Amino acid sequence: MDSTDRTSSDRTAVARDRDSGGRARNARPRDGLGRPLPYGAEGVPRQPEGVVRRPEESVAEAQRLLDEGKPFHAHEVFEDAWKSGPEEERALWRALAQLAVGLTHAARGNVTGGARLLRRGAGAAQEWAAGAGGERSPHGIDLAGVVAWARELAAEVERGGGAPVDPAARAPRLRCPA
Repeated sequence: MDSTDRTSSDRTAVARDRDSGGRARNARPRDGLGRPLPYGAEGVPRQPEGVVRRPEESVAEAQRLLDEGKPFHAHEVFEDAWKSGPEEERALWRALAQLAVGLTHAARGNVTGGARLLRRGAGAAQEWAAGAGGERSPHGIDLAGVVAWARELAAEVERGGGAPVDPAARAPRLRCPA
């Protein structure tokens, strides 16, 4: 048997990275858009998981990552906020995470996934605002502007026919204008 012949149990043992608690983790390096690279390749540093930040810190960190063209990493910041924040805000942070993933897919040239997630996140953000008494700027977020950005980008992605968008150039402005 040469090195390319492996049993399925060999593949399973090699393919499944686990953390100290035995939970599956993928330790493969990733590129700036979160795509896995071969083991041993130089990747972009990953966002640490499970970080609890104040909402304003989450918004600032996500904006920094979006501006750097790393929407996949920004989604991880929003995901931490969604999982650690108060119950009444979880839908807001989940919607923002969907928008970041939508931008990630658009940057990868995935028309259907990008447009769908941008619209889904925009709808969820708008729905959250309606349920929060019309809240327009939670934690200084320009929610109406972000929703408009997402819908405009979704239409642009569909018109572009699969051409990847530049994620840094198309990053939303999360904060309300001063």
